[in-house]
Amino acid sequence: MGDEKHWVKPGQVEAMRDGARAGHHPKRDDAIITLLYDTGLRRSELAHVDREMLDLEDGLLRLPTSVQKDYPNDSTPPPVTFELDRDGSLRTVATLREFLEARVDDDLALVPSQKAGRMTGKGINDVVQRAARRASVRPYCFSGRGRPEDVSAHTLRHSVAWRMLRIEEGNTLYDVRNRLRHASLLTTEREYDHFETI
Repeated sequence: MGDEKHWVKPGQVEAMRDGARAGHHPKRDDAIITLLYDTGLRRSELAHVDREMLDLEDGLLRLPTSVQKDYPNDSTPPPVTFELDRDGSLRTVATLREFLEARVDDDLALVPSQKAGRMTGKGINDVVQRAARRASVRPYCFSGRGRPEDVSAHTLRHSVAWRMLRIEEGNTLYDVRNRLRHASLLTTEREYDHFETI
């Protein structure tokens, strides 16, 4: 099942958040999982998010071009503003506020590392994988179910698409494309067309 696309459902994400809160960095790890599952950020993007890009008063995350992954077609993505926790079920703003209020450092990075100024994409992925193992989460895939070690930060990105198309009301592939910031709608169709029911 190496290259197969995996996704998790909302209840599994909640179990992962519980798993994160049982670890050594409960508030940080919960914030990482919640933000990835809310926004669909790539792990390398989250690694470069600064605290000041968050506007918790208005429930927004502003992502400048410099933080985003470049499109494969040599063009640069525009800056983007995410509305956090659109339906209120994830408690993203409250989770981030709790995490930031508990911090005693003045690092610029939203997710700092104890060893360096900010966590790496790999470090962020490790947080997600540890939480999935702790919660014994078996992700879904088209050939059945995966194992906890199949869950990664990118799994949460796929899960955003699944949630938008299968649970939230009124979203189209175009909405998914905007949230995940694909270079074109064709990419979104290729990746997620099969998430829609027929």
